[in-house]
Amino acid sequence: MTKYIFVTGGVTSSLGKGLTASSLGRLLKCRGLRVTIQKLDPYINVDPGTMNPFEHGEVFVTDDGGETDLDLGHYERFIDENLSQDSNATTGSIYQTVLAAERRGVFLGRTVQVIPHITDEIKRRITRLASDEVDVVITEVGGTVGDIEILPFLEAIRQFRKDVGRENVCYVHVTLVPYLGPSGEQKTKPTQHSVTELRSRGIQPDAIVCRSDGPIPESLKVKISNLCDVPLRGVVNAIDARHLYEIPLVLHDEGLDDEVCRILGLAGQTDLSAWEALVARIDASVRPVRVGVIGKYVSLPDAYLSVAEALHHAGYEHGARVGIDWIQAEDVEGLLAEGRLRDLDAVVIPGGFGERGIEGKVAAAGYARDHGVPCLGLCLGMQVMTIEFARNAAGLAGANSSEFDASSPHKVIDLMDTQRDVIELGGTMRLGVYPARLAAGSVVARCYGRELVYERHRHRYEFNPRYRGRLEAAGLVCSGVSPDDRLVEFVELADHPFWVGTQAHPEFKSRPDRPSPLFRALVGAALQRADGRRPRLLDLDDIAASPQPAG
Repeated sequence: MTKYIFVTGGVTSSLGKGLTASSLGRLLKCRGLRVTIQKLDPYINVDPGTMNPFEHGEVFVTDDGGETDLDLGHYERFIDENLSQDSNATTGSIYQTVLAAERRGVFLGRTVQVIPHITDEIKRRITRLASDEVDVVITEVGGTVGDIEILPFLEAIRQFRKDVGRENVCYVHVTLVPYLGPSGEQKTKPTQHSVTELRSRGIQPDAIVCRSDGPIPESLKVKISNLCDVPLRGVVNAIDARHLYEIPLVLHDEGLDDEVCRILGLAGQTDLSAWEALVARIDASVRPVRVGVIGKYVSLPDAYLSVAEALHHAGYEHGARVGIDWIQAEDVEGLLAEGRLRDLDAVVIPGGFGERGIEGKVAAAGYARDHGVPCLGLCLGMQVMTIEFARNAAGLAGANSSEFDASSPHKVIDLMDTQRDVIELGGTMRLGVYPARLAAGSVVARCYGRELVYERHRHRYEFNPRYRGRLEAAGLVCSGVSPDDRLVEFVELADHPFWVGTQAHPEFKSRPDRPSPLFRALVGAALQRADGRRPRLLDLDDIAASPQPAG
């Protein structure tokens, strides 16, 4: 029977519940168990797709087109499984489902209430992840114990142990043990109060993960064990790690996976050799390389979390320590005058929506093209690279996207004719995984090591096929297209060290031990530039194509 682990948090947000759930998932996979993870989010939005990145950070996209919480990115990177939109459920989507059922008469006119109707729907969202292919479902409950909005979730997971059997459920609570400088002491009172609040909702934690910036002495663990009614072996100290991927090793050393498996009756020996090798490779990655990320939301780096992680993954593969310069797109034109972009080893132009900062992104793409700076454009980044090339290399003055300038004489980025009616009727975007056929011998085909690839998308506007001939005649290579040849998915330049744009978001499929091929090639070209050599196209042959991430 499938086992269930519930991860809750207390005292404060951003303690690392998602990373705890992800790390525990990795440890269980290292025991040979089949694991999936989900996030229950208490906000009333149906999903984060319409939320401002400053509100929520990155919107992570799954293969099946789900717009989800950024924690799903952590889950995928740690357990190396492609999740689905079923792995993210919000208060808004749950109420939407229940109210739609009420309108259809499903409840036969009965009064619809939080208990049992909302809690039953929450439990249904949890159990539908269980299957013969899954041994363990890990569910992270967003928010903090004590928040009014997570009460239905706590009630649902309280009932869950009774529904599926006590031996099939484990509760893990993440809390804080702060250090108070004036007294020179670590304090357990916040943990005690948090557990008291959780127990008042009928949930007794089986394990407590204590976050701290330094080791917790055994005496404090004993105190927490006694006052929170948790076995001493269930009090786990998660001290601040040097980097994300060390966390599973920290939790394993503290015995978290052993205790969880004991509670759930799970067998198997842990083989951490591959993960330890990854951590050793990360620790040995010291060659410095600077990559500028030209974005609109750079004051909140979580808005580009997967981009940053994909850059780091590529760095680990090359033994490099990638330093990211977060550059506000609106400031680019001024920074060009100061020469700041000249000192970068590579540039990434990530996705986004809206007109703000577009001309700065265009200027960055042009600088990289003119000065041989390796450049990777993602989604909107590919579109601004196309706009820049159209204006300055193909002689199409005023070229733009119809998203930003409906009166542009050359809409090189536009809605497809088949999209217009859909958009006007309220349709949204091209979401999820789509195939692309790569041109033989092209830069992108050499990066991927294959000519058919699958990447995830999240966008409305497309490369306008009416301009394809004119742009190709000017030197732009449309190196990847949809299998029906209608949609341009990748563009590049043949006479540039690395100037590649993709309509997709390859960062979503990057893994710490298997980086995205495009990011891997970008960092390789950046290292060549950092070493004082202008990277030549043929140097890509020295950057062996890594296998594409699963799926």
